[in-house]
Amino acid sequence: MRYPKAPWFLSILAMGLLTSASAWHSAPIEVDLALVLAVDVSTSMDPDEQNLQRQGYVEAFRSAMVHQAVHKGTVGRIAVTYVEWAGAHPRFQNVVVPWTILEKPKDSITFAERLAHAPIYRMAGTSISEAIAFSLSLFSSGHFLAARRVIDISGDGSNNQGALVTEARDMAIAQGVTINGLPIALRDPDQRENATLDAYYRDCVIGGPNAFMIPVRARGQFLIETRAKIVREIAGGPEPAQPVRKVTQTDCDTSESLWDDPGPDPHTPRHNAGQSL
Repeated sequence: MRYPKAPWFLSILAMGLLTSASAWHSAPIEVDLALVLAVDVSTSMDPDEQNLQRQGYVEAFRSAMVHQAVHKGTVGRIAVTYVEWAGAHPRFQNVVVPWTILEKPKDSITFAERLAHAPIYRMAGTSISEAIAFSLSLFSSGHFLAARRVIDISGDGSNNQGALVTEARDMAIAQGVTINGLPIALRDPDQRENATLDAYYRDCVIGGPNAFMIPVRARGQFLIETRAKIVREIAGGPEPAQPVRKVTQTDCDTSESLWDDPGPDPHTPRHNAGQSL
């Protein structure tokens, strides 16, 4: 049986609907926040500390506090990616979980599970500047439109390889990106470094609108402080009406002048056995 052809105007209407659907799918997704979690995996942290650090992020995204913070946003969605970083010789940055849109609690829990089952790599060197530059480049790779963009740096040492950390920080700030910090100060400062780690992060690493840091000084603080930091980042806040220029009290260049040497052949990346959380 031969069916009559559809009227010409129905064909045009159908083509228009397909075009509109295609355009809708290609439109970027609006999110309240695009957050890069940039986590130090340098060999200065022992495997137990790295496990605690990873577990802190996993449990944070499983928690109802984070789910509620996402829900309370203007659009109720955020985009997040988890990156591990180490030195600049060789350069090492590894995207563990790519950009993921979190809207419902199940989205955050799925993100946490992916993170929990990923191996933890370890590598020599600490290049916060490379971590910032790499994190900054990731914002252009996500299919979203973010009201705020934040790089969250966690680590246990100062920048000892690569470009000056202040140059990377200022580059991010100039692009409207905020850098927050989670300095892991479980040990006494290295004698070759001129300041405590929290002072270094305060004066040399963090910056931008509403930038803050939360130091971790005891192993038992990993979960509580990591969760508090993520909740605060999601919640955001108004910019100060008259921001006060920060007076630097730390020599931010000291570590580069003392440490910036490739040294012997670097170790190849490796991961800790049995690191699934």
